[in-house]
Amino acid sequence: MAVTITRHTGYTLPVAKVLVSIPDDLLGAIDARAKALRESRSGYLRKLAEADLEDLSQRQAEVKRLLALIREDAASGDRPMPDGAAMIRAMRDSR
Repeated sequence: MAVTITRHTGYTLPVAKVLVSIPDDLLGAIDARAKALRESRSGYLRKLAEADLEDLSQRQAEVKRLLALIREDAASGDRPMPDGAAMIRAMRDSR
């Protein structure tokens, strides 16, 4: 695949261009923030998307880790696995 170098973004790999709809006031805020950071709009939005996806990945990994701990605890026989539905009913009924 040919290497694409664009003048404004500095990407050295092929990149997709997308069309998105953003309200004017939000776009103004995005542009102001990108300018304050001395970044392009595209670069700023790319960094936001990357950070959000990384955060999502970390949160999913933490949920998996905690579920594994709960399962290990329940499997050890020390304490039975809590009944989530019963806990929710008890909280709801206590109001």
